[in-house]
Amino acid sequence: QVQVVESGGGLVQAGGSLRLSCAASGRTGWSFTLYAMGWFRQAPGKEREFVARISLSGGSTYYADSVKGRFTISRDNGKNTVYLQMNSLKPEDTAVYYCTAGVAVVTTTGGNYWGQGTQVTVSS
Repeated sequence: QVQVVESGGGLVQAGGSLRLSCAASGRTGWSFTLYAMGWFRQAPGKEREFVARISLSGGSTYYADSVKGRFTISRDNGKNTVYLQMNSLKPEDTAVYYCTAGVAVVTTTGGNYWGQGTQVTVSS
């Protein structure tokens, strides 16, 4: 069992930046480096959608077209944490952002474990 907890959401004006964090933890002997990580989001009235994912080592990343060039996913394996740096935010980025952990891989539909989400609101 893996727990992931998001933080860093809030209210920001269009054009601004936010950095989301996701701290992961598990049972004794668990290793963060065995899990790929990803971010998804769900806007009101819409389905949850893929935002970004990162490989076990952090050497490979993949982004949704809607955020490419504006968002950056990274991970610190020493801190068991993954980050999502969001720049040039737009009102359409408003959503609940979810962190997910997947055994070896996170697909564009998600991983094995999910957090509770953190709200990001971008005002125009």
